[in-house]
Amino acid sequence: MTIRKWTYLFWTTLVWGMGAALATGLVLATTDTQFTFIGASQVGYNVFTMVLGGAIISMVCQMGFFSYLIIRMIALGIIRSKRVWDLLQIFLIVLTLYETASLRYLNFTEGLPLFRYFMLPLVVLVVSTIIAIWKMKLTNGNAFIPALFFMIVASILEAEPALKLDQWASTLFMIVPVMCCNAWQLMILPKVLADKRSA
Repeated sequence: MTIRKWTYLFWTTLVWGMGAALATGLVLATTDTQFTFIGASQVGYNVFTMVLGGAIISMVCQMGFFSYLIIRMIALGIIRSKRVWDLLQIFLIVLTLYETASLRYLNFTEGLPLFRYFMLPLVVLVVSTIIAIWKMKLTNGNAFIPALFFMIVASILEAEPALKLDQWASTLFMIVPVMCCNAWQLMILPKVLADKRSA
C-alpha cells in the first residue's frame, strides 16, 4: 500500500460517504418531518450538515476497515487454522445480529410486534450477503465469510451511536452511508492493490 493508493482509497471512500449521506438525508427530508426545513438558508445548511456528516462517517469507516485488516492479520497469525477462524467469524456474526435486535428491544420497548426489532438486523444481513456474494465472485470463494463478517460486524459497530437512538431516521441516516463506504472499500481494495501504476 503506497501513499498514492491510500490517497485514492481515502478520497473515493469520502465521496461515497458524502454522497450516500446526502442521498439518504434528502430522501428522509421528504418523508420525515424531523428532516424538513423551510427556507433556502435552512435547506442549504441542512444539506451542508448532511455532507459533513457523511464525510465523518466515511472516516470512521476507513478507521474500521484498517482496524479490521490488522485484527484479521493478527488473528490468523494466532489461530492459524482458517476453518476455526471462519467458525469464529460466523459465531460473531450471529451474536452481533442477535444483540442488535435484543438490545433495541430491551431499550426501546414501545409495545411494537417482536419482528419489528429484527427488521434492522435482517436488512443488514440481506445487504451484507449480497455484497459478500459479489465480493466472492470478484475474487474467490474464501472471501465470502470475511466479507460478510466485515459488512455485518464492522457496520453495526460503526453505526452504534445511531443504534442507541429510538429514531429510524437517525438509524437510516448513519447505517446507509456506513454500509456504502464499507462495501466500496471491500470491492475496490483488490483493484487498488493490483494497480501497478501506483506502485
